[in-house]
Amino acid sequence: MKQLELEKRTSVNVQEKADLIWAIADKLVGIYKPHEYGNVILPMCVIKRFSDTLAPTKAAVLAKNAELERRKIAVKSSQLCAASGYDFYNVSPFSFESLRSTPEQIAENFRFYLQGFSENVIDIIQKFNFDNEITKLADNGILFSVIDEFCTKKAYLGADAVSAVDMGYVFEELVRKFSESYDEHAGAHFTARDIIYMMAELLVAPNKAELRKNGITAMLYDMAMGTSQMLDCLAEKLLEIDPEADLHFFGQELNEQTFAIAKANMLIRGEHADNMKHGNTLSDDKFGGYLFDYVISNPPFGIEWKNEKKAVEAEARQGDAGRFGAGLPSVGDSQQLFLLNGVAKLKDSGRMAIIQNGSPLFKGDAGSGESEIRGFLLENDWLEAVVQLPNDMFYNTGISTYIWLVSKNKARERRGKVQLIDASRCFEKRRKSLGNKRNEFTERCIALVAKAYLEFSDAAYSEAGKIVESKIRDNDDFKFTKITVERPLRDENGAPVLKKGKPQIESDTESVPFKEDVGAYMRKNVLPYVPDAKINPKKTKIGYEIPFTREFYKYVPPRPSAEIFEELRRLGAQEAELMKKILGK
Repeated sequence: MKQLELEKRTSVNVQEKADLIWAIADKLVGIYKPHEYGNVILPMCVIKRFSDTLAPTKAAVLAKNAELERRKIAVKSSQLCAASGYDFYNVSPFSFESLRSTPEQIAENFRFYLQGFSENVIDIIQKFNFDNEITKLADNGILFSVIDEFCTKKAYLGADAVSAVDMGYVFEELVRKFSESYDEHAGAHFTARDIIYMMAELLVAPNKAELRKNGITAMLYDMAMGTSQMLDCLAEKLLEIDPEADLHFFGQELNEQTFAIAKANMLIRGEHADNMKHGNTLSDDKFGGYLFDYVISNPPFGIEWKNEKKAVEAEARQGDAGRFGAGLPSVGDSQQLFLLNGVAKLKDSGRMAIIQNGSPLFKGDAGSGESEIRGFLLENDWLEAVVQLPNDMFYNTGISTYIWLVSKNKARERRGKVQLIDASRCFEKRRKSLGNKRNEFTERCIALVAKAYLEFSDAAYSEAGKIVESKIRDNDDFKFTKITVERPLRDENGAPVLKKGKPQIESDTESVPFKEDVGAYMRKNVLPYVPDAKINPKKTKIGYEIPFTREFYKYVPPRPSAEIFEELRRLGAQEAELMKKILGK
């Protein structure tokens, strides 16, 4: 289904559900602080979705459970799942609706109802630490009213009426609102769908014909999956190409609440929910030894990895046997570690799209961990393209962001080269901003960027005021030689300065483009001014930098002075006239 058609279909459903559930949160006023509402509403949404999804087969499950009890069969899970039609079930005689018949025992009966779920659902509920909230709600006399509100017709969340895509949007909207109420980074939990659709299109664009012809069997992985919506959107794109695609989902998430939502989503979809893992990707990798066809992710920006330092450094010492042998970035920013994790988990034919901010392009001098990581990608010829996104595309930041496309099997014409795509002027303004998100990609924007990517040439593309520029560069264009130039230190009379009989040296560094001969550079730029300068070869280093902004910089000449003076004269005259009016003269 086309993106815009999908948005039209889901928009009413999603907004209705999100608004209703947000209204339920009003019942928590005074008992919970606004940033705590999610502790109740998010698990209640998950529980209600499980409940409504199971409702059509509830009677069959209860009958099957009673039969198995009579036959004294201990291992019942597979038969109960068969009766429910899902990989989960609930054997409690209660439903959300029937819980309302005993308001004086609402907490006890609600707990009994939750205990009736299969173990995989109970595990999800426990990740929310929800039992404490049940006690708090009951002690303050509002548990019944919250459950009662979730029983209205508009609060129905069954999978037959609310698709996984719809439910993903609902959760995104709720997480965003709860995060904003605490001034928390909503973008740490999810990425706007328009950006994900752009990433997904770029991942599959080169191979669409082949995928249609041969069919798709693929393993998809998100290392910082939030509520798993990136996996959902990529799957949606692949299913457009091949409706019979055999897709397998894998993800890891640190935040317990968003992990629980992701696992619930996969369980209701009938996927292998156990492939959704909870834990720290950097220090507790749950997918060691796995290789994936597609990696799609938006890891956190500017988050330090101090707590993971011991484990990360230990793995880095393993060299190629670990994920981080290429180098370590500064401890203040972990995003390049996620980049290395994704690279390590790509099959030889695999492709990755990952969001990074600007610092991985240039931060770190020659020899630094950041530079070495860039070199690792470039020397292996795995970096395929970097796409600059417009500003104000994310809920929690307005800064420049980039999609890095990584491929371990570049097309022949792309080998030894990197494509830079400036899509910063290709967007539509939103009618209403969402946090810092004021701009968005439309289907037309995505198509224009994909066109620039596929044509792989130095060219500019424009349509209806949207502009995309593409530049092709050799890998070695992003490589430089850092040389240390030394010369004897001289006093004011020009004599060498000695210390204990040894001449003292002053030094400076120069960054020489790798394609340029260092000797020729010295003869042209240094020796005419400092004839006795020499390079210290022991201090020479190779560095890597992707000066994206410089590649697309356009010189704008200053305005002529006469024009500026004329404008100042005009403004002065306007000011004088205004002062006359103010003073009544």
